[in-house]
Amino acid sequence: MTQTTEAAAPVQAPPARRHRVHRAWFVAAVTFVTIIGAAAFRSLPGLLIDPLHQDFGWSRGTIGAAVSINLALYGLTAPFAAALMDRFGIRKVVAVALTVIALGSGLTVWMTAAWQLLLCWGLLVGLGSGSMALAFAATVTNRWFTERRGLVSGILTAASASGQLIFLPLLSWMVESYDWRPAAVTVALAALAVVPFVWLLLRDHPADVGLKPYGAQEFVPKPAPVTGAARRTLKVLGSAVRTGPFWLLAGTFAICGASTNGLIQTHFVPAAHDHGMPVTAAASLLAVIGVFDVVGTIASGWFTDRFEPRRLLAVYYALRGISLLFLPMLLGPSVHPPMIFFIIFYGLDWVATVPPTLALCREQYGEDSAIVFGWVLASHQVGAALIAFLGGVARDVFGTYDMVWYASGTLCAAAALMALVIRRTSTLVPALS
Repeated sequence: MTQTTEAAAPVQAPPARRHRVHRAWFVAAVTFVTIIGAAAFRSLPGLLIDPLHQDFGWSRGTIGAAVSINLALYGLTAPFAAALMDRFGIRKVVAVALTVIALGSGLTVWMTAAWQLLLCWGLLVGLGSGSMALAFAATVTNRWFTERRGLVSGILTAASASGQLIFLPLLSWMVESYDWRPAAVTVALAALAVVPFVWLLLRDHPADVGLKPYGAQEFVPKPAPVTGAARRTLKVLGSAVRTGPFWLLAGTFAICGASTNGLIQTHFVPAAHDHGMPVTAAASLLAVIGVFDVVGTIASGWFTDRFEPRRLLAVYYALRGISLLFLPMLLGPSVHPPMIFFIIFYGLDWVATVPPTLALCREQYGEDSAIVFGWVLASHQVGAALIAFLGGVARDVFGTYDMVWYASGTLCAAAALMALVIRRTSTLVPALS
């Protein structure tokens, strides 16, 4: 009997179960796929400028205004979306947001007037995309991880670039071979296709499945739903604007948005086409930016876990500004090695700024960091919106984008200096409680 008991003892508690993959990584994977699906709409605006100009005779400034509204609402909705996720849960907010994106993109195929473009692509897609903004990634990271947050935020940020990589070549081929309308429908279907994944697989909090956050030493109970989402969001903003780091973070991120979403993503394809480059070739270069954006953003998350985020931001912005100053000399009818080098370099730096910016928000503002980051992201999109509009106006007035490249490069140099003067402090967190 003793021998039987001793032989059976090792079978009762298999150690392998203690080393299984934490559920947080599956939640991060679902979030990654969700952001990829929502990223389809971000691939389209730069491809629509010339086709809409030819089809309807609308000026590039008018089309840029629709993109500008989209980008501004993308940012201004984000902080409220973070608070709504605290109130109603991540799944409900994200599922509704994806549906609104699909509705706005799908309705554009029937538009006949410029105000309809402003309504569908500007208002509806802007509101939906704002709820799918980086505040979503920040909320998932803060709830499910206490370790590897920099890495996870880098991976989730890179999801948007991965979506661009997947959809840009397809959408540019559709626009070039058929029309812009099939491309708009494809964006709508891509957003709808992700909704079941969100509803069935995403969970709001580790406590929902009886787990501790990844890396946590103790179980964290699920907090009660927070009422007054809008009031709380504005209260957090009111506290944050009284602190210097908020303005520095918002200012640097506004320049980040101006030099990425507003400038390159919106105007690179038409600018390259002005120099004789085929639209499909220019769109493929943007897709390559997406490839290296994934690498750069994940690497930036890894660096953020190990190095001073302020210095990382200064280096990222300085290098981006230098590269923009050289871009007017690189544009031409064909793709040549210096242009490829620019694309690779810009891709690595595209949103590498997000993990260190998130880390600084978390350091300065504690539990309210997701909402504060939502407001910082709003400044990112306001900067993007301004350049999307002003870039189109500059092209209409001067017949070239050169002035916009040089101005953006100068702004990036200013952002590098701003990042260096953000001071390390922990005294601001209680002010937002």
